[in-house]
Amino acid sequence: MSYVKPEQAVEAAVAAGKAKAEAGNLQLLMRGVLGGAILACATTLALAAAGQTTGIVGAFIFPLGFVIIVILGLELVTGAFALIPLAVYRRQATVSDMLRNFAVVILGHLVGCLGYAAAYVAVITRMGTSDADPMIATLVNLAEAKTLAYAELGSAGFTLVFIKAVLCNWMVTLGVVLAMTSTSTGGKILAMWLPITCFFAQGFEHAVVNMFAIPAGMMLGADVGVGDWWLWNQGPVLLGNFVGGMLLTGFALYLAHLQTPAVVPPLELQEERGNGLAEQLSELEEELETMASAQGEPAKH
Repeated sequence: MSYVKPEQAVEAAVAAGKAKAEAGNLQLLMRGVLGGAILACATTLALAAAGQTTGIVGAFIFPLGFVIIVILGLELVTGAFALIPLAVYRRQATVSDMLRNFAVVILGHLVGCLGYAAAYVAVITRMGTSDADPMIATLVNLAEAKTLAYAELGSAGFTLVFIKAVLCNWMVTLGVVLAMTSTSTGGKILAMWLPITCFFAQGFEHAVVNMFAIPAGMMLGADVGVGDWWLWNQGPVLLGNFVGGMLLTGFALYLAHLQTPAVVPPLELQEERGNGLAEQLSELEEELETMASAQGEPAKH
């Protein structure tokens, strides 16, 4: 499947981080909107499948959202959490551009997720005329489990949701980098599918998924306020996703495959070697000419 070595994938990750940091605000906003809406759609599909079958079926289906986003070159801030800090470390991007990317993409995610949530709620409630769809109870219970359940634990709940967010984005960003280990579309899909399934099946916390799941539950009557949403989930999950992506994937893989950069750029180094070889050949020719001249002179007595 056109395998790319890990060290080359890490270099590709740095280049991808640089490109994300340099993208314009309108591009980032639209990519963020589409990325959020597509991931929200994949979430409802996975939840519906899990409710009708088993949880593992939903986890296996869920990665299709990530596949669409990666293949179409859209944005997920959780992936940028691993890539852009590498570009900043290599001085190929600035901290201000990194923060700009995060802010604009998160705004786009909120627009996309809230828009899809409103549309999906209208569908499953039949424009507010029915509460028979089992997905209504699923989303209400999910929203409360992702907020009030942590709040009941106090500081331990805050720590718990943070740890689950770190573990989540470790897996998610591994999927992002694994997609760079293949040049074929099929290889990219297979490579990213496995770690994404891993995080969803274990109930870890993903910031963009929660930008849909919690507001959707609130729209359906969950006993969750905006403060509960951001204090007990969205805030610590964004922070945990950032730490997990940046440290456990971005810098961990960078250090694992770190190559000491050449002091002289490759092209200049080749030119220098070529010039040195030419000088050596010139000196050798002069020595041969001197020897030939000496042999051609008559012997002196």
